[in-house]
Amino acid sequence: MSGKGIFSPLRHATFRNMWLSSTVSNTGSLIQSVAAAWTMAGIATADYVALVQTASFLPMALLALPAGAIADIYDRRRVQIAALSLACVGGTLMTLASILGLITPWVLLGFCFLVGSGGALSAPARGASVGEQVPKDLLPQAVGLNNISYNLARSIGPALGGVIVAALGATVAFAANALTYLPMLYSLHRWKRVAEVSRLPPEGLLRSVNSGLRYIVHMQPVRRTVLRAFIICFLGGALHSLMPLIARDLLGGGARTFGLLLGCFGVGAVSGIFVLQPMRTALGNENTVRACSLILGASLAVLAFSNSFLLDIVVLLGAGMVWMVLTTTISVAVQLSVPRWVAGRAIAMSSAATSLGIATGAWVWGLVAKEHGVSLVFQIAAAALLVSPLLGLFLRVADRTSSTESDERALADPDVKLGIGGRSGPISIELQYRIPSAKARDFYNLMRELQRIRSRNGAYDWSLSRNIGDPEQWSERFRCATWDDYLRQRSRRTLDDSALHERAHEMHVGIEPIKVLRWLDRPSGSVRWRDDAPDRGDDALRIQV
Repeated sequence: MSGKGIFSPLRHATFRNMWLSSTVSNTGSLIQSVAAAWTMAGIATADYVALVQTASFLPMALLALPAGAIADIYDRRRVQIAALSLACVGGTLMTLASILGLITPWVLLGFCFLVGSGGALSAPARGASVGEQVPKDLLPQAVGLNNISYNLARSIGPALGGVIVAALGATVAFAANALTYLPMLYSLHRWKRVAEVSRLPPEGLLRSVNSGLRYIVHMQPVRRTVLRAFIICFLGGALHSLMPLIARDLLGGGARTFGLLLGCFGVGAVSGIFVLQPMRTALGNENTVRACSLILGASLAVLAFSNSFLLDIVVLLGAGMVWMVLTTTISVAVQLSVPRWVAGRAIAMSSAATSLGIATGAWVWGLVAKEHGVSLVFQIAAAALLVSPLLGLFLRVADRTSSTESDERALADPDVKLGIGGRSGPISIELQYRIPSAKARDFYNLMRELQRIRSRNGAYDWSLSRNIGDPEQWSERFRCATWDDYLRQRSRRTLDDSALHERAHEMHVGIEPIKVLRWLDRPSGSVRWRDDAPDRGDDALRIQV
C-alpha cells in the first residue's frame, strides 16, 4: 500500500472508527430501505413505491443547506450525535408502528422522511469533519472511502434486507436499522475533537446559510458541478426508485430478488474504488463524468428490454460501479474547490442537488411508470443519459486535483479610532490604487476577478472607478453589512485569493502605498446629539478582532 493509496486514511484511528461504524449504520439504512420499498409494493401502486425514495431523499434536499450551516457554526461532533439520535428515534418509532399494525402508505412515507431527516442533518457535519480526521493530502482518498462505506453497505444491506423481510418480516428489518445507529453514536462519543478557535463570534444560522449560498453563486466551478449533479441524479433516479418493480414486474420475483438486485448494484459500487482514482487521473473529472453517464445510460437501455435475472445482475454490477465513480468524482470536485470555512455548506449543497435530483426524479418517473410501465421509463431515462455528456459544454466539472488552502497569515488589525461594535454597520471600504496607463486594461480585468472573490466572501455593492482628471488613479469600493462581517471577509482568504491580491499590489506604482479607507455608513450611533452627551468616538473601542 503506497503512502497515499486509497486505503491510507484508514491508518488514522478516528477516521477508521468513524468509517467502520458508518458502514454499519449505512447497512442498516439499506435494510430499512428494502423493507420499506417492498412493504409499499405490497400495499400501494407504482407511484407510491417510487415515493419511498422521494421521502428518503427529500429531507436532504430540504435540510442540507441549513444542516451545512449548522455544521460550520457548531461543534460537528455534537451535531452528528443529535442528528443520528433523531434518526435512531425515527427507526424505533417505525418499528413500533409496524408491530402495532399501523403501517399505511402515508405513515410509512412519514417515518422514511423522519429517519431521512436525521441522516440529512448529520451528513454535512460528517463530510466536513473528515478534514479534521485525516491529513489534508489524504482528503480525496477519505472522501472516496466515505462513498465506498455507503456502497459497501449497498452490497450487503439490500441482500440481507431481502432475506430478513422474506424470512422474518419487515418489522425485524426496521428494528435492525434502529440498532445500527448505536455503533456510530458510540464512536462519536469517543472522538476527542479539538475545537476550532475563532477570533470572531459565530454567524447566525440565517446569515450563515446566506453566506454559503452567496459563495456558491459566485464560485463558478462549484455552481456548475452542483447543477450537473442535479440533472444526472434526476435521470439516474429512475433506476433507484423503480428497482422494486424490476424485481416484481420485469422478472416476476419477490423480496429476495429485489434484495439481490440491490446487492449487485452495491457490489458494483464497491468495485468502483479500484477504478475511481485511475479514471480521474487518466481522464480528469469532466471526462470521467461523461464516460460514466454514457455507461449508465446504456445500462438502463438494457434493463428496459431484459427479462433475464443473470443479465440484470451483470448490468447492475456495471451500473453500480459507474454510479459510485460518478457521484464520488462530483463530491471530490466540490470539496477540493472550497476552503474549510464553507466546506460544510458546500458539501450540503452538493448533497442537496444529488438528493433533490433523485427525489424529484423518483416522483416523476413513478408517475410515468404508473401510466406507461417501467420499460418505457428506462428507455426515456437512457436516451437522456446518453446525450447528457453535452452538458459538459456549459456545466463542466472542474479538474482541480488539490484542496483549496486557506491563507493562515494574519493581516494587520485595521486602524480604528471610532467606538464601534461587531454589529455596527454597514461598513464601506475604499482602496485607492495608482496604475500606469499602459497597464489599465490588465488591471481592469484583474479587478473583475477580484470582484468575484470579494462578493463570495461577503462584500456587496462593489464598484471600480477611474479619476477623470488623473487617469492613473483608480478607486475600488465595496460594502459589508457589519463590522464583524468585514472582519470575517478578511479571514476568509485562500492562497489563490491572496495571490490575486498580490498581483493587484504589484501593479500599483508610486511612493505612497495603496491607501485603504474604512467608513461607517449612517454613523448615528457614534455621534453625540447633545453637548452634555459623550461622543462615542472618544470611548474605548469595543471591537472583537
